[in-house]
Amino acid sequence: MSKRLHTRYLGFELDSPLVPSASPLTATLDGACRLEDAGAAAIVMHSLFEEECSRDHELLHHFLYEQEIGHFESDDFLPVPDAFRTAEEHYLERLQSMKSRLKVPVIASLNGVSRDGWAEHAVQLAQAGADALELNIYHIAASVRESGAEVEQRYLDILTSVRSAVPQLPLAVKLSSRFSSPVHMVNLLREAGTDAVVLFNRFIEPTLDLDTLKIKPQLQLSSPAELNERLRWAAIIRAQVALDMAITGGVHTGEDVIRTQLVGAEVAQLASVLMQQGEGVLKQMRDTILNWLDQHEYESLDQLRGSVSYARAEDPSGWERANYLDTLDQWCP
Repeated sequence: MSKRLHTRYLGFELDSPLVPSASPLTATLDGACRLEDAGAAAIVMHSLFEEECSRDHELLHHFLYEQEIGHFESDDFLPVPDAFRTAEEHYLERLQSMKSRLKVPVIASLNGVSRDGWAEHAVQLAQAGADALELNIYHIAASVRESGAEVEQRYLDILTSVRSAVPQLPLAVKLSSRFSSPVHMVNLLREAGTDAVVLFNRFIEPTLDLDTLKIKPQLQLSSPAELNERLRWAAIIRAQVALDMAITGGVHTGEDVIRTQLVGAEVAQLASVLMQQGEGVLKQMRDTILNWLDQHEYESLDQLRGSVSYARAEDPSGWERANYLDTLDQWCP
């Protein structure tokens, strides 16, 4: 593949910034192989959820120690079914299979709950061969007693715990946009030991069923409009914090990928567009990027990366409040 699309992320030299993010498409060996064949530069596996691991361990404990067989002499004989595999075992097996087949880096994704759980699972993922780890921190601050500072500290505590457990493993934190000062938070994460941040986690928004009056889960794929928030913060962060960045959410075209590079991101993570159009869209994006580079006389993405970040943009105020005023002035009834 052309070195014109080269980028570097989490210490890996990648052929392009096109990285499938955690989704059902990266949950199987077959899906990961198809993505690699189509041009994926790295793979972020689907997330391992601590709740699923805890549930399976509770079921196993119940089966081994709490069931009543009914015969005193057989109480010590409680065989585990041969087919029983915990969510953790399934994940580790898939990770090992991907590592044995894929040539591109395999980044495991971890969604934990407890501080000890984050660290323990991180160690197991590292031992299974993960090239890097993405911490998918999904926390809803739903308590009146939990301050913004405490939410930030939760993220930092998780990162510190995982960094101590796997000191050599490259780490990325998948961050929410719902911080009072995302730039300050990213810098705190850098100081705490992350190698990269992923902008931004998409919180699943439930709805209300008016017939049953029950809270109803719903899955909505991303739209291109979501990219703009990510571009703004990536441009601002790039000017002030020295660490790798991935943009995820709203990247649907080759032109969108170019935008992520212009503001300073190292990679663009893709999920919704792959689920809608299939892995073939990776080649379309690559061709679009190469054609754009030719038309604008750029040798490579390395040459343009970060050229429209806050520090280097011709009018950096466009990333701030001035953009709000200009937008209002453009509207006509």
